[in-house]
Amino acid sequence: MRGEVWVMAKKGFGSFVSMLLIAGLTLTGCTYQETTPKDSAQSTSSAQSTQAAQSTQASADEIRVGLDVDAGTLDSRLARDTTAVRSAELIYDGLIVMSSKLEPQPALAEKWENPDPVTWIFTLRKGVMFHDNTPFTAEDVKYTFDTLIDPSFKAPNASLFSPISKVEVVNESTVKFTLKQPYAPLLSYMDIGIVPKHIAEKKDDSLSTKPIGTGPYKFTKWDKNSKISFEANDKYWGGAPKTKKVTYYIIPDNTTRVSALQAKDIDLVHTPLSPQDIKTMQSKKDFTVISTEGLGFTYLNFNTTNPILSDVKVRQAIAYLVDKNTISEKLYQSMDKPGKSPLIPPSWAYTDSIAGYPYDPAKAKALLAEAGWKDSDGDSILDKNGTKLTITLSTHTEDPNRMQAVEYLQNEFKKVGIDTKVSTTEFATLSANLLAQKFDIALLGWLNLTDPDKAMYDKFNSKSGNNYGKYVNPKVDELLEKGRTTLNQGERTKIYQEAAKIVTDEVAYDVLLYQGYYVVFNNNVSGFKAHPKGSMYSLKDVVIKK
Repeated sequence: MRGEVWVMAKKGFGSFVSMLLIAGLTLTGCTYQETTPKDSAQSTSSAQSTQAAQSTQASADEIRVGLDVDAGTLDSRLARDTTAVRSAELIYDGLIVMSSKLEPQPALAEKWENPDPVTWIFTLRKGVMFHDNTPFTAEDVKYTFDTLIDPSFKAPNASLFSPISKVEVVNESTVKFTLKQPYAPLLSYMDIGIVPKHIAEKKDDSLSTKPIGTGPYKFTKWDKNSKISFEANDKYWGGAPKTKKVTYYIIPDNTTRVSALQAKDIDLVHTPLSPQDIKTMQSKKDFTVISTEGLGFTYLNFNTTNPILSDVKVRQAIAYLVDKNTISEKLYQSMDKPGKSPLIPPSWAYTDSIAGYPYDPAKAKALLAEAGWKDSDGDSILDKNGTKLTITLSTHTEDPNRMQAVEYLQNEFKKVGIDTKVSTTEFATLSANLLAQKFDIALLGWLNLTDPDKAMYDKFNSKSGNNYGKYVNPKVDELLEKGRTTLNQGERTKIYQEAAKIVTDEVAYDVLLYQGYYVVFNNNVSGFKAHPKGSMYSLKDVVIKK
């Protein structure tokens, strides 16, 4: 049926939507100063795609981007999902922006100094205005970070900023950060969007739905589960964007999103994409496909508070049942590579020496037997003390490859006597279940892993809000704290490799795949720079050729 939809898409978006309706598809002592600008870098599918049809064909005035999930918020400090982050990249600026080589470049901060291991001084860009024409000052920086480190604010990434002791306004254009201890990855996280104090301090959540920033685009409208609209900020300090409008269309189904691109009803899509669609688009002369190693991994998250999964032998047995090569080659067509540990290949801390668990059902059976799980009543399901070995695999409906993966794993687990159920929900529901710990094993992904600290600290630290499985290991806590305060990269590498081996051996996560990052766009799009973070910041430089 997807093939039929693809054919109809080429005939025009009206036919495309009709077909969908019929088918029912769903470093201490350093200074940085700017010299020259550098590389700055879940409704039904048919309903969302209909919204895209309301736009005319691509023109010089608008670029239309297809994304997979709706944003949960438009407040940069509370962003938890990729679309919230992609929106924040247009609306807000951070003190720095990460280049495509993951180097911090000046943004709202023109320069910075690190006179001692616990002091950072940022000199701010003058003359910058928020979208409501109020001036940006050091007070806005202080307010943003004060809220991020305030436990009552409950920022999803609070752990990234917890080493900050205080933020002081030196003068209108200078702000001083004092740390509790040296913090090696600090600059990597200084790209979080700065919010206007005069609006945010009202505490009415208005920034979540009507955001105001200093970024290249102004927010104009949000049709939930449908589209988010932006218009150019002609007074942007970095120069007015070349594209007057940007619209994010929320089209959950990967193939539907690509079909809309082929019909030229949207201009650009990027990861997540289905491998078969990428191969199709690579054969199309009117489109450009760009790929690179992504800053993310796909993984199985184990809820260690589950009585069954609290046993490390059970988690290890399950890891032996995961054929990563088959998942990579057959389901993802080698678009994503078999994974091993939370340290991704683009990272300076990566090592190939952490073997993980190869596919070995015989070892899985032996480990389950050691853990006391046997088929005592002959019903082909393992049991122990009157309890059946039952687990549920969860993932989200927006990614068909992940749905296929959990179904494949369900079959593999059943072969050895694990009563395995599958739960697929929209991403928002899955996210809520994770936070409430209403899951057994979830198939998920992490992106934007710019530093091994981000790949590991808030995932495996026992006190982190993003440690969904409530994994606890005091040695890992100790190592992750040490990794933050050690400034020598060679020493940090050893620390993170040791921590990664422990969490892999104990199967807090089973890292299935190292993600590739793909962008596909119409050839009339020029100026877009693919970024390994998946950043949309370069949309400000895009020109749509008529």
